[in-house]
Amino acid sequence: MFGQPQFAAMNALINDVIETEKILVVAHRGSAGGSVTVNTALGVKAALLQGAGMVELDVTSSRDGEFYCFHDGYEAETLGFETNLQSLTAEQVDQASYVWIDRPGRTARVERLLPLLRRFKDTRVLFNIDRSWWRWPNLLKALDGLYMAHQLVMKCPAWEEAALDRLRAFEVKFPFAPICASPEDVYRVAKDPQLNTVGVELITHTREHPWFSPDLIKEFHDLGLFVFVNTVTLTTGVPLFGGLDDELAIADSPEAAYGPVLALGVDAVQTDWPAILRDYRNSWLAARRDEPSLLGPIAP
Repeated sequence: MFGQPQFAAMNALINDVIETEKILVVAHRGSAGGSVTVNTALGVKAALLQGAGMVELDVTSSRDGEFYCFHDGYEAETLGFETNLQSLTAEQVDQASYVWIDRPGRTARVERLLPLLRRFKDTRVLFNIDRSWWRWPNLLKALDGLYMAHQLVMKCPAWEEAALDRLRAFEVKFPFAPICASPEDVYRVAKDPQLNTVGVELITHTREHPWFSPDLIKEFHDLGLFVFVNTVTLTTGVPLFGGLDDELAIADSPEAAYGPVLALGVDAVQTDWPAILRDYRNSWLAARRDEPSLLGPIAP
């Protein structure tokens, strides 16, 4: 079971979904294509249809405090204007649209966070809430009002002490999966009784890192943590897990990118290409069932 015993009820759905999926496919911002963009309800649905069990969402807010699903800084290329959404009122943000996918009969608007999440309430869909920790004083209250904390996994860097203190102080113990760059980051939060740390997201720019030890992954499992890695290819060129990423999966093969990741015993992998990862995961698990001796120990 992932998570500390005192948070078992809150974490029951997460544990059930991971047990069912074995390796959870996490869609980075949902899935885009054609007339559908990321960080929208249709993007979430598209990701689910392609095998995702969890969807990561970016969070920003308007000047007057309304929360939106959007990665600020991308306004020019997606919305057609330079102004950061954080400097606009909610009324102004509600008029913004994704100009590259607008079509007659449907304007593709930037979507408010809470209504989007509410559409998936009381389902088995999990959400990873990103880029939000500096907004937690108000955001946690808003999310609590949805009564779906058990479907939400909050994240922030493990070294962001101010954010950790906000989570510790909040009455509702949202599931939490901090971003960790070193084993010390993991140990800092793993058994904190005031944090519902159910998993950890491991990041590294190089493969010469302790993360590439299956024994260390097992140690984290023994601490009651699911292990999450990120194979998204960033446009900045910064590798998130030693260069094992989606671009490698497409340019070379899914085996080249995802094979070494799954062999470590991880429990969740974030991708921009959920269908490719889903199909590889399914074949990898099938091979493991047929010849377990070839594929190493089974993660709990």
